[in-house]
Amino acid sequence: MLLIYIILGIIQGFTEPIPVSSSGHLTIFQNIFDEEALNDLNFAIFTNFGSFIAIVIVFREDILNLIKDFFGYLKTKRSQYKDGFNYCLLIIIGTIPAGVVGFLTKDFIEEKLTNVKLVGVALLITALFLFLIRKLKGYKKDKAITKLDALKIGLFQMVALFPGISRSGATLVGGMFSGLTREAAFKFSFMLYIPISLATMGLGVADVVSNGIETSLLIGYIVGAVIAGIVTYFATYWFRGVMLKGKLIYFVYYCLIAGTLVILFL
Repeated sequence: MLLIYIILGIIQGFTEPIPVSSSGHLTIFQNIFDEEALNDLNFAIFTNFGSFIAIVIVFREDILNLIKDFFGYLKTKRSQYKDGFNYCLLIIIGTIPAGVVGFLTKDFIEEKLTNVKLVGVALLITALFLFLIRKLKGYKKDKAITKLDALKIGLFQMVALFPGISRSGATLVGGMFSGLTREAAFKFSFMLYIPISLATMGLGVADVVSNGIETSLLIGYIVGAVIAGIVTYFATYWFRGVMLKGKLIYFVYYCLIAGTLVILFL
């Protein structure tokens, strides 16, 4: 069983930051293998937490600077903090669509939209949109992002609530369609991930508290979370390099092949 948790931690860790949908891959593996761990909500919460910590570490300097600027501007209204404060407002705006819809439809999505064929279709949709932005370079850096841009990217993130639609892929597509540079789109995508992930984990922890947790599985949960965190850390840096080099075509091919195989054989 521990080996299964390690493998699942690797899968979660690698697929979380890249545009192939970690939730979609979980659904796929649920249909391929008959393993209890694949349907374990508690384990998913632990591994998501591991990935979350890894991404916070990767972007720690940006996060700390934004927190300092946000509260610094609220307290002093000094111009030196204004850019960071405005960026925080953009994150809030971009988070609202997925936050509201996700909260209202959480149970429906978990129970009704986990059909593996739908995941296959979603992977094909992801492939199409990644193909459309594969050569875009954009021109807007962090300071040029508008509130309308943030809202549009937030709407793309909302679409990613559908299993099989990659969250990072959707927000990158939204960012590139809004004219952001690859670097700006990459950063804003992961800045949006942080509040959404916190909210999702909060709801998950509430479920764990109400349903309880089997202590005999804690070692597996912790190992899976640590593995997921380590893999996510390195996968995020790797994906950044791929993104900045304009090599999204790799993920187009992967999503196209994976989606087709899922539709045909699962």
